[in-house]
Amino acid sequence: MDSQGAGGKPPVKTQQDLRAHFGQLSPLAEKKVLNHLDQFCRDFIALSPFLVLATSDGNGHADASPRGDAPGFVAVLDDKTLLIPDRRGNNRVDTFGNIIASPGIGLIFLVPGINETLRVNGRAEISQDAELLTPLAVQNVVPIIGLKIHVEETYFHCGKALMRSKLWNPAAQVERNSFPTLGRIIAEQTATIAVEEAEKTMEEGYRTRLY
Repeated sequence: MDSQGAGGKPPVKTQQDLRAHFGQLSPLAEKKVLNHLDQFCRDFIALSPFLVLATSDGNGHADASPRGDAPGFVAVLDDKTLLIPDRRGNNRVDTFGNIIASPGIGLIFLVPGINETLRVNGRAEISQDAELLTPLAVQNVVPIIGLKIHVEETYFHCGKALMRSKLWNPAAQVERNSFPTLGRIIAEQTATIAVEEAEKTMEEGYRTRLY
């Protein structure tokens, strides 16, 4: 086995190896981590229409799930608490199942046009509190369940990843017809439904069951 990794550096196998590989954490990077939501965090969340939510079942099986709605769809209940309403989906409920098993959670908030992101880590619990969920109704549909996030740390992440990816650059967008529809993909992957039927079902769901 090679005794050196890429760039001639020793292989990373322990926490000590990891820190030796990357060097010391800068004081600024360390001090930027907060244990609450300040006004900058609140304002960013109010602008955000999309986030990625990461959970684990406690046995090392991780899952990341997208959540999106109108800007500010995540409610800031106070400086230490968020509420994410659940909208209609496919009923896999992977996230909720993971939270029951292991409440640790990580969020990344994105705002179109801004390269920096906001990271929030903490613990989650399932909420069915009608008083909290009713104000989050959209198109007269009140969410009947949601995730209450108890914030433990939060910080802004630099924009290098989004800058490299050109995520917000219109010229970098892929033509939709250059990739198969989800209906076709599911039909061919499962071999349980005709492509035409799967595409029709998917289109109808987007049109009539968004909320």
